[in-house]
Formats: sequence, C-alpha cells, structure tokens
Amino acid sequence: MAEEDKKTVNAAGDKTAGSPAASQESQRARGAEGGFPFLASSPHIVSPVRSDRLMATMLIALAPATIFGIILFGLPALLTVLVSVIAAVAGEALFRLATRQEPRVRDLSAAVTGLLLALTLPPSIPLWMTALGAIFAVVVAKEFFGGLGANVFNPALAGRAFMLMSFPAAMTRWHRPPGYFALALNDRLNEASIVDGVSGVTPLNITKLLVEENRLGEAVNAVGKDLLASGAAWGGDYWSTIKTLFIGNHAGAIGESSILLILAACLVLLLTRTIDWRAPLTMTLAGFLASWALGYDPLFGIFSGGLLFGAVFMVTDYVTAPLTGRGKLIFGFGAGLIVVLIRKWGGYPEGVTYGILIMNALSPFLNRLLPRKYGYVPKKKPAGPATGTAQGAS
Repeated sequence: MAEEDKKTVNAAGDKTAGSPAASQESQRARGAEGGFPFLASSPHIVSPVRSDRLMATMLIALAPATIFGIILFGLPALLTVLVSVIAAVAGEALFRLATRQEPRVRDLSAAVTGLLLALTLPPSIPLWMTALGAIFAVVVAKEFFGGLGANVFNPALAGRAFMLMSFPAAMTRWHRPPGYFALALNDRLNEASIVDGVSGVTPLNITKLLVEENRLGEAVNAVGKDLLASGAAWGGDYWSTIKTLFIGNHAGAIGESSILLILAACLVLLLTRTIDWRAPLTMTLAGFLASWALGYDPLFGIFSGGLLFGAVFMVTDYVTAPLTGRGKLIFGFGAGLIVVLIRKWGGYPEGVTYGILIMNALSPFLNRLLPRKYGYVPKKKPAGPATGTAQGAS
C-alpha cells in the first residue's frame, strides 16, 4: 500500500511520500478511479445519468417558450434572457474561484437557473436588476448553502422573490406584446398597431382588481374584452379568451404565457424521464380545484399566470422537492393550493413564487414524515405447497 501511495504521489506532483498531503492525494486518486467515494455522505447511489445531461435536456425543453417570448416581446426580452444567463454563469464561476472551489460551468445548472429566472420576469425590466437577481439566485440561494445539490430553496424562484421585494414597481410593470403576433392573427397590417412597449395589464391583474370589487364572476369576460381591444384575441367570447390564453398572446412574463409550449415541454421532459409526473399533476389539480372552490373559473385559473410553468419547471427540481412519491404528491398539491390562496387574499395577483418556496421549506419535513428506505429489500413470500399434480409427477 505504501508503494502504491508513493507511486501515485510522485506521478501527481512534488510531494513527500508518507506526508499527510501525499496520503490525501493518493486517496483522491483512488477515489477518482472508482475505488471508493471520498468524503461523501450516505446514501451512495450509482447512476449513469449525469447532471449536465439533465440540465441540457431542460434547456432544450425551455427553448420553444424562450423563442416565443422573444418573438412576442422583441429585443427587451432577448436582452433580459442573455443578461440573466450570463450573470448567473459568471456569478457562480467567480464566487467558486473566490472561495477556491472548482468552477462548475460545464454542469449547466447556472445556465438553467438564469434562463428560468429570465422567463419569469417582465420583458422590460432594467437589465441591472436582472443581473442582480441572477447573481443572488446562484450565489446566495445556491452556493451559500453548499452548491448544487445542497440548496434548500429553488434558486430561480429565490432570485425572483428577492427582486419582487427589492424592486416591486419594476417587477409588476407589464407590457402588451408589440403587435407583430397579433397582426398575424388578425391579418391586418397597419402601422398604428405596431407599437413597442405599450403598457398593459395581465389577466391576473384584471382578475385581482375584480376580486377587490367583489366582481370575480366577471373576470373572464373582462379579460376577453381587454384582449379583444388590444387586438390579441379573435373575439371577446369565453372560448376565444381561453384560446388566446392557451397560445399566449397577452401581457405577462417572458416565458410563462404560452400554455401550448409549456405542455409540449412537459411532454418532452416526461418522455425523457427528466422530471417526475407526480408534483406537476397534483399542483395543477390543486390549482384547478381551489380555483373552482373559491369562485374562479377553473380553466381560466390554470391558463392565466405562471401556475403551469411552475408546475412543469419549478416543483420538479430534484434538490428542493421531496424524495418519495407520496411526498411529491403532497408537495405539488400544497404548492397549487397556496398559489390560489395568494391570488385570492394575498397582496400580489400571482402566488406561484411564494407557493413553491413555502413548500420548499416544508420539503425536509415531508422527507422525515415519509422517509425513503435506501437498501431496503422487502421479504419474499414463502413458496406455497406443491400441487397435487406436481406431487404425483414426482
């Protein structure tokens, strides 16, 4: 063993054989070769799936919604996406270098965090705010807790919550799409419709105002009239409004508006086994049922806002969700319920950010209440008595 250590250390560099540094270096070398895990806590699970491949699949699934948001909102959306991703990747790399840790740019986790954050932001938010939020997401919400796999809260949502508390005016200032997509829908080409940065309200903003006036039943009709007036909808009736929300041609966050593309991304992630189906299903179901119970139109409640975006891309986070299947079911249902409660009685029109973050805080307790037994093999039932035919044959 001493000779092996000596050879390993001499090959690695100029270290004195037998010294603590040499022994530690040899342990790292053997651990890297697969001999044993070095300073890793149990449970030890071997899987061919790599984190960079999972993150790459997530980026691919997010690409259609990202492109649609850029087409819909134009250059401001593109700049917001670029700044958020670059700030997240650079912020994580600089922090790890400053703390003498190996940069983890290649695992793509920072890029996913930056993109997720950007897709939940208003398209015209100042770029320095976007950069600050992305750095907070990867440094404070992730690296301060120990890096990838150790964070308690979803980094992208933590960054968004930080921005919502720090810059509430900028985070709640929305704009209608510039008009290019609406023109294609309505087949009318007049210069008066092509206006960049027209201030507007989201469907949930309209709904919140009606909730405060005890006129919740008029929400869908009011949203339909607003969409029709802006040229975004085919008509002002109920199903025209639902179709417009399904396609996503309305004011809102960059990547949360198109339900069609979010569902397509969900299908891709499920087929590639990148995400688990339990939490998204129960979050959507809870949002539907709670909306119906509290007087909202349930389909409108699902299609307006970021509930489906959060169900597909946020509650499916490997690190901040419970480990067990039953825990995931409870986790998703709780998030969906809190979202609707905030919409109804909270100070903000939308509650996806805080709904999921609250359930992130409860995730460790769900793991304790519903523990996963590693290495447990259920006992096999003893074989039954031999049949008469078998006995006769013997």
